[in-house]
Amino acid sequence: MPPAPPRHAPPQPTPGPPPAPDTTGHVPLPPGGPAGVPSAPPAMVTVPDPAATTLAVLLIGPAGAGKTSVAKYWADHRRVPTAHISLDDVREWVRSGFADPQSGWNDNSEAQYRLARRTCGFAARNFLANGISCILDDAVFPDRPVVGLGGWKRHVGAGLLPVVLLPGLDIVLERNAERSGNRRLTDEEVARIHGRMAGWYGSGLPIIDNSQLDVPATARVLDEVLARAIASPPSW
Repeated sequence: MPPAPPRHAPPQPTPGPPPAPDTTGHVPLPPGGPAGVPSAPPAMVTVPDPAATTLAVLLIGPAGAGKTSVAKYWADHRRVPTAHISLDDVREWVRSGFADPQSGWNDNSEAQYRLARRTCGFAARNFLANGISCILDDAVFPDRPVVGLGGWKRHVGAGLLPVVLLPGLDIVLERNAERSGNRRLTDEEVARIHGRMAGWYGSGLPIIDNSQLDVPATARVLDEVLARAIASPPSW
């Protein structure tokens, strides 16, 4: 029998040029992309410094608690890049057809709230994926799942650190009186919201009574609360 002809390996394709590097500076979201539970740098053996840690913070409180003012100040004075995301601001991106919850909570206002919360959550995750901390503020209720913590945890991640600002009723009434436009509520509505916010006591979440604190002092207390939360993340 004649010998079989030699087998030749198939020709290998000529390698092409390497892919061009991404020069946009954008870091894509990781799969799923929720915020992980923050941890102190390995060198930290004492109370961690929240100003040097990438964080996602949710500031909760009634109208007039000072959430937005404190969140902006805190974000402005950190030593690492930090963004402030206000749910009220994002809700008001809707101009024509804006469903104002003050005119009645209905299917439209709930749908726009959920949409704004998802938008805030995506923005927070995108900032975090790019190494930028963020602080969000929202009037989250302890007894109302639709506007509760569950949605924030789902859209941002379990690493979100919730903190409650809850000054006395006289303080929130005074601050609400200084507001204008659709951000100003009736005294009756402010009192009702403030009463429901008292349900956060006993929840395990850190609560700051900033009745006698100005914005810088409240931000300093917030850092102290966050340092403890980083060392021992709250269960929520």
